[in-house]
Amino acid sequence: MKAIGLTSFGTPGTFEEIEVNLPDLSEVQVLIEVKASSINPGDEPLRTGEIFNSSVGGQWSKKLPIVLGSDVAGVVKAVGKKVTRFKVGDRVMGLTIHSGAYQDFVAVDEDHLAKISEDIPFDIAGAAPTITLTAKQALFDHGNLIKGQRVLIQGGAGGVGHVAVQLAKKHGAYVITTARKDKHDFVKALGADEVYDYTEFDIADIIHEKVDLIIDTVMETSIIENNGALGKVGEKSLSVIRDGGKYVSIVSFGINSYPMERNIKAYFFQSKPNHSDFEKIVNWIKMKELKIHIDKKFTLSSQGVEQAYNNSKKQSKKGRISVSKV
Repeated sequence: MKAIGLTSFGTPGTFEEIEVNLPDLSEVQVLIEVKASSINPGDEPLRTGEIFNSSVGGQWSKKLPIVLGSDVAGVVKAVGKKVTRFKVGDRVMGLTIHSGAYQDFVAVDEDHLAKISEDIPFDIAGAAPTITLTAKQALFDHGNLIKGQRVLIQGGAGGVGHVAVQLAKKHGAYVITTARKDKHDFVKALGADEVYDYTEFDIADIIHEKVDLIIDTVMETSIIENNGALGKVGEKSLSVIRDGGKYVSIVSFGINSYPMERNIKAYFFQSKPNHSDFEKIVNWIKMKELKIHIDKKFTLSSQGVEQAYNNSKKQSKKGRISVSKV
């Protein structure tokens, strides 16, 4: 079968169409014919090779080609003998274990998937899994958001950010977010109560009433360079958290050992896929309580994937960048 493989590191890096074997299917896995996926900014340090200069680079192999892509939406073509939730022909979305969605077929654990109805397009479903799961778990599982709390979402126009703004507002929070000026109308339409441009203002000089929770989604070069410590945006954010408040980061992978004052609790986490969370997310999308905004759509081909990553690198975006066969 065909796959889109990363064949050289760097910027822009090179993607080529390659031949790979059909994946083996375990007893608890589902074989999916891939219809759509998306671009994850978290893959950028791997695509460029920067990840190998950091403390976490050792967990990755430098052996090329590498098939990227974690989000997947498609049609079930086969099921393992212990699979109970899915059957051949089901439309599904979910997350792969170790990338690999940029290929014709991918094997995914049953628990990492949920069915989608005909009224949810594949390009929306393929753009949703990582960002929705991350936002949901950041706000509720790690941030323990309570109705009426004040939450600051750093990077409210991006993939995770634009979902987090919607979910926090839906849950009854007072939502403050940061975004570049040309994205302010976008995040206000999502439900943000206050929006500031962090490139023009120091957030500590603007927010005078402390917040209960910060969700940080802003990836900065200094985070990789400093082995996962807080970036400049993160450091400035600490002053606006109340005593005993929470700082949840999806980018500063070394924050768990970062010294905190005023009993502030800081967490870095990576989302954990599970069927229950995905069912909730699919229902939110179906009921139009959550909208996945696709900024740009590219073809799921070697040229399309390379264009999509380059586009993601060049400019800030509203929502998600999709790669799709449909």
